[in-house]
Amino acid sequence: MNQTSPKTILLYDCTLRDGAQGPGINFSLQDKLRLARALDDFGMDYVEAGWPGSNPKDTALYQELASHPLKHAKLVAFGSTHRVGVPAPQDPAMTALVECGAPAVALVGKSSARQAKEVLGISPQENLRLIQESVAYLVEKGKEVFLDAEHFFDGYQDAPEYALEALRCAWEAGASCLTLCDTNGGTLPYDIARIVTEVRQGLPPEARLAIHCHNDADCAVACSLAAIRTGCQLVQGAINGFGERCGNANLCSILPALALKMPGYRVGDALRIQELTPLSRLFYEVTLVRERPQQPYVGTGAFAHKAGLHVAAVAKAPSHFEQIPPEAVGNQRNILLSELSGSRNVMLKAKQLGIPLSPEDTRAVLKELKAREAQGYAFEAADASFLLLLQRLLSPQKPPFELDGFRVIIEKRGPSDKCISAATLKVKVNGQESEITAAEGEGPVDALDKCLRKTLTTFFPEVQKMRLRDFKVRIIDGSVGTAAHTRVLIDSTDGQREWSTVGLSENIIEAAWQALQDSVEYFLDKLPQNPTENH
Repeated sequence: MNQTSPKTILLYDCTLRDGAQGPGINFSLQDKLRLARALDDFGMDYVEAGWPGSNPKDTALYQELASHPLKHAKLVAFGSTHRVGVPAPQDPAMTALVECGAPAVALVGKSSARQAKEVLGISPQENLRLIQESVAYLVEKGKEVFLDAEHFFDGYQDAPEYALEALRCAWEAGASCLTLCDTNGGTLPYDIARIVTEVRQGLPPEARLAIHCHNDADCAVACSLAAIRTGCQLVQGAINGFGERCGNANLCSILPALALKMPGYRVGDALRIQELTPLSRLFYEVTLVRERPQQPYVGTGAFAHKAGLHVAAVAKAPSHFEQIPPEAVGNQRNILLSELSGSRNVMLKAKQLGIPLSPEDTRAVLKELKAREAQGYAFEAADASFLLLLQRLLSPQKPPFELDGFRVIIEKRGPSDKCISAATLKVKVNGQESEITAAEGEGPVDALDKCLRKTLTTFFPEVQKMRLRDFKVRIIDGSVGTAAHTRVLIDSTDGQREWSTVGLSENIIEAAWQALQDSVEYFLDKLPQNPTENH
C-alpha cells in the first residue's frame, strides 16, 4: 500500500455490552467497573459499557463512571433510535442516553428497508426519519454519535441505495461515525471488501466508517481486517470474541494484526499490545468462561511446540514456527512433553522451569518420561507434575507430607437422596507422627481435599490460599472397560498463579489423589519461604 505514513485505526471495545450477550456470561456491576478500567489502562480508544436506562445495573455503572471517568478511553452508551410516535426529546430511553454522563452514544438503527417493514412494522421512509431525528437530537445535546447501521450488509445486498441513504441521513444529522454492522455474521470477507469499497465511493470522503462483525461464518476477524483495508477507520469487537451465538469479532486477534503485521496501518500510541494476553485471561477469569488453549496469539497453546524436530528448530530460529515473538503480546513459548519428545524438548522445558540439565540427566529424564507416557501419563498439560518428577529424579528429598493411607465412603440412602462422600486420611507431615483427619465433601475428591487441608493447615497455613479450579478425567484404553487405567488432570490456583498436575491408576480415586498430592506439594514447594524449613 503506497502511503507516506500508516493510517491510524481507532479501537472500539463492546465486550461489556455486546459480549455480555454470550451464553453463560453475566457481569456484575463491580465486574463491569473492573473490566472497563482494565480496557482503559490497556489503551482502548472507545469502551461501550452497556445500555443506560435499560436496567438498574447499567444505569448505576454510568453514574459511577461519570463520577470517576476513564483516563484515556472515551465511554460510549448504547441505545436505539427513538420510538415511533414519541418525539426524541420525550422518549425516556433517549433522555437516559443524554443524562448518563457518557460523552459518546452508539445508536442502533435499521439500514435495511425489509427489516424496517418486517421487524419495526414501519415504512422505509419513516425509519429514515427516526434515524435523522435521533442523531440530530443527541448531537444537539453535545454527544459524539455513532450510527450502528444494523443488518447493513444484508440490507445493502437487498437494496443498496436505501442502505446508503440510511448512512447519509445519519451523517447529515451530525453523526461522527457510521458503523457497518454484519449483524447476522454471515457475510464473507470478499463481499465485505466489495461493499465497503462501494460505500466509501457513495459517501462524502470525510465520512468516517467503522466495522462491526459477528462470527457466525467464522470470518469475523477476516471480515474486519478486509473492511479496514478497504476504507473503515474504526473497528469494533470483543475481547476473546465473546458475544451472542458464535460471538463477535475477536479483538485479541484483530489488534495484533493491526499493531504487528499490517505496515500500512497502526494503532494509537496508548495501546499496550504487550499486555494483551493478561487482558484476555482477566476476561476469562471474571466471566468464568473456560479459556481456549488454541486461541490465536493469547492461548496457552498459541506458541506451544511438541514435535521434537519443531522444538529443535525453534531453539535455533523461532520465527520459522512462530508468526510473532510470543512476548510481543504478553504470551510465552511452551515446550510440550510426550512420547514424541526428543532430548531438546526435555532440556528446553527443564530450563523454562528453572532446572538446567546436563546431557546425562537429560537422557535419564527422557527415558523416565517416555516410560510414564507409555503407561498413560500425560505431562504436556501438567507442568507442575513434570517439575516434581525432575526434582524427584535429580535431587531426591523428603516431601513435606507422605501418605500413610486413606479410606473413602460413598453412600446413597434413597433414590431421591444426594450421594454423601466421606473420607478419612492418614498422612505424616515433616516426618512427624501421622495425623488422622476426616471430612465430608461434594464428592470423593472434594472430601480428600478437605481432609488434606485440615491436616496441613496447622503446619502450612498458606495452603488455604489454593483451590482446585478444574478436574478432568480420561479413560486410557477403553477397550478393557471398567478395568481401564484412568488419567486425572487437576488445575489449581492460588489467585496469582495457576498450575496443573496429573495422576494415573486403574482406580479413579487413587489417580485423583496422585494429582491432588502433586498439586499441594507443588504449591508448598513454591512458597516464598518454604515453611517446611520452619518445622
